[in-house]
Amino acid sequence: TKIPFRLNQNQALLTFEDEEVAQRLIKMGKHTVNLDNKIADVRVKPFTLERGIKFELHVAISGKKIKVSEVPELSIHEDWMRDKLELNFYKSEKGGGEVENVIYDKQSRTAVITFLRPGAANSFVRCTKYPFFVNGKCYRLSVHPDTDIHLEKFQLYCGISKKTILLKGIQETEDDEESVQDMIEIHFQKPSNSGGEIEKIKYVSKGGTWVCFEE
Repeated sequence: TKIPFRLNQNQALLTFEDEEVAQRLIKMGKHTVNLDNKIADVRVKPFTLERGIKFELHVAISGKKIKVSEVPELSIHEDWMRDKLELNFYKSEKGGGEVENVIYDKQSRTAVITFLRPGAANSFVRCTKYPFFVNGKCYRLSVHPDTDIHLEKFQLYCGISKKTILLKGIQETEDDEESVQDMIEIHFQKPSNSGGEIEKIKYVSKGGTWVCFEE
């Protein structure tokens, strides 16, 4: 999941390709940066991200069952409606096949169709509207795959980006935000300044913004 961090005015975030570069700069603490011929002493700080969530989402799609909704309200007995549904999906042009069971709920106008042959339901995965013929009329049913969804390994944590540093105390200049960001990037990319290759950089001169980290 994406983990947010609030970046305030006159601050910058730099993410390096090498974790060792970021940790070396943090240990040094202060850096003198040349911003358009103006010397700025900036502070390098580690930081903690907002609370994040980690989990695994497992989705199992049934190969034998489909869910049907928007079944028309007709003045016929529920058993007849079940028979009509079974007949329609048994003779389906999409594939279908022999139906093992039909569970029909008249009140919610939904049904669950279970086929006898494994994999028969796969023919209907991309079929959102299915023609349903009854009493000489054609209706359209909404068809959806039957899915089993559950979460695993759900946990809350406070993330730390070891490859990223937070710069504080960047003095305001007459240059635009993009130019100042370029000057900061040039300074911290040079090995002579204890820097290294930068993956991402974000500088904010006014107001603030949210940035998001991903694993």
